[in-house]
Amino acid sequence: MQGHKTGMSGSTIMSDPEQFDHLFQFGCTHVEIGEFPDMESVHTFLNLAEENQVTFGVHSPLIRSGSKYDMIESVKMPIEKARQQFEEEVAYLAEVGASYVLVHFPYFKGPSADPFGRIEEGLTFLSHLQEKYKLPIVCEPKLGFDRSPCNIEYLHQCAGSLWGRYGLPICIDLGDYFMAAKGDWMPYIKPLLPFTKVVHLHNVTFTEKGYFWSVLHPTEGGAYDMKWCIVMLGEGEGKYFIFEHTPHTSPSSQSVQEGLEWVRQLLS
Repeated sequence: MQGHKTGMSGSTIMSDPEQFDHLFQFGCTHVEIGEFPDMESVHTFLNLAEENQVTFGVHSPLIRSGSKYDMIESVKMPIEKARQQFEEEVAYLAEVGASYVLVHFPYFKGPSADPFGRIEEGLTFLSHLQEKYKLPIVCEPKLGFDRSPCNIEYLHQCAGSLWGRYGLPICIDLGDYFMAAKGDWMPYIKPLLPFTKVVHLHNVTFTEKGYFWSVLHPTEGGAYDMKWCIVMLGEGEGKYFIFEHTPHTSPSSQSVQEGLEWVRQLLS
């Protein structure tokens, strides 16, 4: 890949097959999507991606009923079963031409007694799959239960000494990182630049019911000012910058388009 790509996430439509056309309305050259309701909708999407001449990456799980968090700790299903499912996804996606597959890693529900040993064992497994199927496996650390920053902290502590050994790219989710770092994002994100391949773009809107991923926009709401972080992430080799807001705050198409144009200007 040469230069940066802006893309749209399936999260913007909750991977609803009735709304697939929305993903291709904003002039993006890439789509990242996962959690399809079934394989029929996967095939429909693949045909649309080809028709619209866009590249695509898949955010595991491919099918909504699959595992999202179980690579090194059992959250929904046994680790062995989750890994078998993931390998089947990687094999399939390599065949159909995905640019990458993205997995939540490292993921612990909360603090772990042996995080770095378990992370390295997981990296060994994932790097083996990446080499076997010749498909980039992008690792995205996430907030744990009750917004626990443990996974982002663990990656922060081990990235310099451990990550470079295994050749796995990283996804930075700006909302999660800003929440975990409480605004002090640079010490966490800057060391990861050599490994970063994907950036998830969304702001955060807090409500009495919790928080939602809101559209990234230069002036409209959101809890955090992400401008200079995006500028920094624009340094170096080409990356995928994915708009990953959800429908919960009802962003208008105009707001999405304005946000995209703003990001493209920051990256130019």
